[in-house]
Amino acid sequence: MAFYSTAPEIQAGDTIIVYSSRTQLNPLVVTPGTQLQSRYGHFKHDDMVGVPYGSKFASSNGRGFVYLLKPTPELWTLALPHRTQILYLPDIAFITSYLDVKAGSKVIEAGTGSGSFSHSIARSVGKTGKIHSFEFHEERFTKAQIEFKDHGLDDVITLKHQNVYKDGFELKDEVDSVFLDLPAPWEAIGHAKEALRKDRQSRICCFSPCIEQVLRTVTALSELGFSDITMYEALTRDHEPATTLLPDVSAAIERIQGHEAKKERRRESQIAEAQRKREEKERKRKHDEESGAVDGAEEGEEGSKSKKARVEESEGVTEEDVTMEEGASTTAASTPAPEESTSAIANPPPLPTVATPSSSNNNGKGNNSNNKKQPYVNPNHHAPKHMTFRAGAQTRGHTSYLTFATLLPKEGGSTEDSAVAEKVVEAVASAAESGKEGQAATGPSAEVLAEDEEFPMTEGDEAALLAVDMTELVGK
Repeated sequence: MAFYSTAPEIQAGDTIIVYSSRTQLNPLVVTPGTQLQSRYGHFKHDDMVGVPYGSKFASSNGRGFVYLLKPTPELWTLALPHRTQILYLPDIAFITSYLDVKAGSKVIEAGTGSGSFSHSIARSVGKTGKIHSFEFHEERFTKAQIEFKDHGLDDVITLKHQNVYKDGFELKDEVDSVFLDLPAPWEAIGHAKEALRKDRQSRICCFSPCIEQVLRTVTALSELGFSDITMYEALTRDHEPATTLLPDVSAAIERIQGHEAKKERRRESQIAEAQRKREEKERKRKHDEESGAVDGAEEGEEGSKSKKARVEESEGVTEEDVTMEEGASTTAASTPAPEESTSAIANPPPLPTVATPSSSNNNGKGNNSNNKKQPYVNPNHHAPKHMTFRAGAQTRGHTSYLTFATLLPKEGGSTEDSAVAEKVVEAVASAAESGKEGQAATGPSAEVLAEDEEFPMTEGDEAALLAVDMTELVGK
């Protein structure tokens, strides 16, 4: 079957696209007697015959379904077997537009690869156009040749196994545009210039993944006389449609008030927690100070006793006097004041109680643990819906650069126009040598040129010849 068949239903031998999900598309050749097995079930090819394209096709075991789609260049780009890095729709559309590829165009593609770009421009040039595709890798060349033939594109695409760096394209002044998808495109730009038409404006595009390649390509384009050299990078971001609810003003106010109340409760809880920590810290500090004062008093008492004994010994105080003084100090130490201080340290006051956020978040309903959890009711359930778009999380692209350049036509017109101009100079020079400059300026040269069968003259050419300043031509 031709790739761009207009048949409405699937026939045996057709190439179709099995659409399982957004990220899972597979090409399939309908072959009677076989079946497709996937995670969505078993699909018999016999049942696919006669089914309209675009139908929802259920599996024979009832496990799932798929969609059977007619192949297009866009779908083929997503489903084709990858042999190399391929061009996707954003790059393909950009290149096709800037190269001015249209019905009847003749295009050179160097680097066939997986054939993604070939399928797209084959539709653009149509049956009246021509694509000259070149592939150096033999295995990729063989697979692409079979693929083009099976898809009915061999009459539009001429595929050659050739090294374009050394052998060129074997075309001269024939194609409208050139696309180079090569590792070193600057080595093929000279051959591309030879193949491009010179009688009209023609274009070239080089696809390169590295900026170093772009720099060398731009240098070669400039040296070979190309103009309007530009470089682009195509990136895309998906925006998927989504529905949003539009609540009324009262619902929006209620929601804002709820958020503010929640923030206030959180703030009060934080303040109470900070106050509790400060009080606990202060109580601990006082406890440490009082404990240090008691220990210091005991140490001071022992030190004073030892000092007193030394003094009494030096002064000759008797043992009975010391005994009487010890009894007196013991009586003084058993007074009620120290007992109250020790009791206060041993039994600190209880910590203050602080309300936790959970206890304050009851909205006045109390701590009833038997309350059943009520189902959530969206207050905007009956609100009107509004369509909007949600931007994708990532920007997709292959970080490849597209370098474009234009080859302007030769100054003075086409090749035939240049040949006519050369005949004019030769005729004037011949007339000047024979002493017939005046006669050559009025008509004989035009008559000679008009009789020339190789370069026939038109009325416009004759008018141009009459306007030529023969004196300046002879002087040159």
